[in-house]
Amino acid sequence: MQFEVWAPLTGRVALRLDDATYDMGRDPDRDGWWTVQAPAGDGSRYGFLLDGGTAPRPDPRGRRLPDGPDGLSAVVDFEALAPRHAPSPGVPLQDAVLYELHVGTFTPEGTFDAAAARLGHLTALGVTHVELMPVCSFAGRHGWGYDGVAPWAVHEPYGGPAGLARFTAAAHAAGLGVVLDVVHNHLGPSGNHLPAFGPYFTDTHHTPWGSAVNLDAPGSDEVRAYLVDSALAWLRDYGIDGLRLDAVHALADGRALTFLEELSAAVDGLAAETGRPLFLIAESDRCDPRTTTPRAAGGLGLQAQWNDDFHHALHCALTGESQAYYADFAEAPLAALAKTLTRVFFHDGTWSSFRGRTHGRPVDHRRTPAHRFVGYTQTHDQIGNRALGDRLSASLSPGLLACAATVALTGPFVPMLFMGEEWGARTPWQYFTDHPDPELAEAVRSGRRREFAAHGWKAEEIPDPQDPATRDRSRLDWSEPEQPLHARLLDWYRTLVALRRTHPDLRDPDLAAVRVAHDEERRWLTFRRGDVRVAVNLSAEPVTIALGRNGVRVLASWEPLEHPGPDGRIHLPGESAVVLGP
Repeated sequence: MQFEVWAPLTGRVALRLDDATYDMGRDPDRDGWWTVQAPAGDGSRYGFLLDGGTAPRPDPRGRRLPDGPDGLSAVVDFEALAPRHAPSPGVPLQDAVLYELHVGTFTPEGTFDAAAARLGHLTALGVTHVELMPVCSFAGRHGWGYDGVAPWAVHEPYGGPAGLARFTAAAHAAGLGVVLDVVHNHLGPSGNHLPAFGPYFTDTHHTPWGSAVNLDAPGSDEVRAYLVDSALAWLRDYGIDGLRLDAVHALADGRALTFLEELSAAVDGLAAETGRPLFLIAESDRCDPRTTTPRAAGGLGLQAQWNDDFHHALHCALTGESQAYYADFAEAPLAALAKTLTRVFFHDGTWSSFRGRTHGRPVDHRRTPAHRFVGYTQTHDQIGNRALGDRLSASLSPGLLACAATVALTGPFVPMLFMGEEWGARTPWQYFTDHPDPELAEAVRSGRRREFAAHGWKAEEIPDPQDPATRDRSRLDWSEPEQPLHARLLDWYRTLVALRRTHPDLRDPDLAAVRVAHDEERRWLTFRRGDVRVAVNLSAEPVTIALGRNGVRVLASWEPLEHPGPDGRIHLPGESAVVLGP
């Protein structure tokens, strides 16, 4: 077996394989690379000794870390990971309904196999893709996954590479695609051995999480290849259908050909080679349509991006909150929501009081398909980054939760749910960590309490991220969907997802065809998508809404409703929603 590693700044490299040591030689064809042939098989433990060191470091491209980021790597025989290539359902983004899932808290066990055992719930719900939060190896047992330090390895407590392969195969067998959240803008602070091998990071730029990944300084060609190759490995070796790219606005990259263009071209190439519809979804704070504009038209070529502006407008309309970045949306939240439903971004060159400057760029809504954008009422960020990790269900009535679901699941964007929202889960989803380093653990604990102290919270009110109880509180309670109130909301979600699947108008990508009306004072909003009408009443009082035409009937309603009369008016109870069609 050939072992190789990029270590351009070292004068000597050796392979430690099981109990043997092998000197490595420089690759004459690749600058900075070292190679050696050695006998090994599935499970063989190995690492690299740099410049005569005695403590072997794990392989930067290692696929398994059985003992965590500070332990040795292990060889993985991907041909032995069966069943690995169950056919993917191949559902295109235009028809997708995504479901964001954290492996560690989706079930009490917190493993791939336990999550796979719950896939029947998702198929009954009607979603098309499971979007896994990051599964790369990180220090400790429990965490969100965004402090991963080994972009090629699978977190061992979840089940390692074999567990991920089994999960993907099970999802495909159930008719579900799999999307994986990956982080390229930073790596975690604990267990990160990459700086010992080469210039993986640069002090030229900085991120909120520390030194930036080196995408444009000397040595960045190999660093970019390292990240691109890891992305392709998830798609190729595990059969993953798409990747969600974390915080691409934090990718510090000044090169003419950006890393994101390079990555999207590579993924498109793999899709053509394999005949599978692979895709990339960005999380971006820029409100820049060029993120999803095809490369041939001067864009970055990603297939979709999260639309936080839609979330913020809907959140303000539902809750009345106006702190921090919600301030811009809170002045007239229904008007803001109406704008996002037709123009995608609220900030499209407008003033942002939160940023203290103008922000964003307009979307060409006549040319840009709606499925370039993902819409949602809740995500791991929008829940977990709150002081108490409280979901909408902690403060909203079932009727308002039904209204939120209606707008997201019948609106123009690709809808995404966060695990448990479909039944109004009462469990919070809080920020939790398991850093083995006591100093780092205390820094995270005190830093989070300091952050929320600025907003008036007392330190003792903020859950301790390191306390195991914080993670335990965040696990879903699978007894809830059987309870009447939760079961009713779950049935509403299933109804809405089914309507989206059976009514092509609800998957129409034409943003220019969306028509919206609203009343800010009376707190109702209605929109039209082809022959389908949707109306939500966010006030506690009933309202009468003129739909503007006859011939529509109630397809689904949160509360029992009469069909519209000859005058085309609908009488909608307080905190209620209705979907109508011919």
